[in-house]
Amino acid sequence: MREYIDVTGKTEEEAVSKALEKLGMDRDDVSVEILERAKSGFLGLGSSPAKVRISYGPEETPAAQQPHAAPAREHSPEAKPEKKPVKKAERPAAPAAVETLAPARTKEEKAFVPADNGEEVDDEKAQAIKTFLTGLLEQMECSAEIRVYLPEKGRYKVILEGRSLGALIGRRGETLDAIQQLTSYCVNRSGGGRVRVQLDAENYREKREQSLQHLARKVAGKVVKYRRSVTLEPMNAYERHVIHTALQEVPGVTTYSTGTEPNRRVIVSYDREKR
Repeated sequence: MREYIDVTGKTEEEAVSKALEKLGMDRDDVSVEILERAKSGFLGLGSSPAKVRISYGPEETPAAQQPHAAPAREHSPEAKPEKKPVKKAERPAAPAAVETLAPARTKEEKAFVPADNGEEVDDEKAQAIKTFLTGLLEQMECSAEIRVYLPEKGRYKVILEGRSLGALIGRRGETLDAIQQLTSYCVNRSGGGRVRVQLDAENYREKREQSLQHLARKVAGKVVKYRRSVTLEPMNAYERHVIHTALQEVPGVTTYSTGTEPNRRVIVSYDREKR
C-alpha cells in the first residue's frame, strides 16, 4: 500500500533530505510532490519554508487499468483451468524524459570534504568586504563570522560561518546570490581595480556542486542504458555549467540547454557518435 509523509524545510532540497533521513530511504525509492515552494522574500526577510510530500511503498494498480485485464468469470466446477502461455522476459521500457529534483546525498555519494582555502587575507579589498557584510548582516539580524580568502589574484572567496544561516542562502541560493552581487558592487565601486567576489555560507555552494556532479553521473548512466534523453530541473547558469563540465568527457552522452531564464534547463541526451 502506498504511504506518504509531509515534510517542511527551508528549501525543497532540505525538506526532501529530512524525509529521506527519517525514512531511511534513497531518493530513487520515493516519489516527491512539492506542495508549497519556499519563499525567500527580500534578502531572506519574509521568507516561508517549503513543504513536500514524500510517497513510498508499493504502488497499487487498479484492475481496470491493468493491461490485458480479463473480466471476472463465475466459478464453475466443470471448467478446466486455462493454461496461460509463458511470456518471454521483456527488456524494461525506456523511460520518458524526466524532470529530476535537486538531489539529496545518497549512500553512493562520498561525504562532503570542504576545499582548502589557504590563509585568510586582510588587505584593503578584504576589509571593504567585511565592513559591508557586517553592516548588512546586522540589518538582517543574522550572526555570522566572515572569513576572506584570495585563492587567486583578483578573486576573493568569502565564507560565512555560523549556525542557522538558511535565511542567508535562500531557495536554491537565490538570497546568497543577491548578497554576493551587492557585495561585489559595493567593493568595486570604491576603485582600486575590479575584483571578483564569491560568497558562500555553510559551504552551500561546494556541497551543491558535489551533489550536481553526482546527479550528472547518475543521469548519464540512465541515458546510456535506455538511450533516451533526460531533462533536468531548472538551474541557474552556474549550476548548468557544473552539469555540462561534469559530462563533457563522458562517452555516449551530450548536453545542451533549452528554455529561457529562470526556467532554463539542461538536457542530457544519448550520443551514439561518442560511444
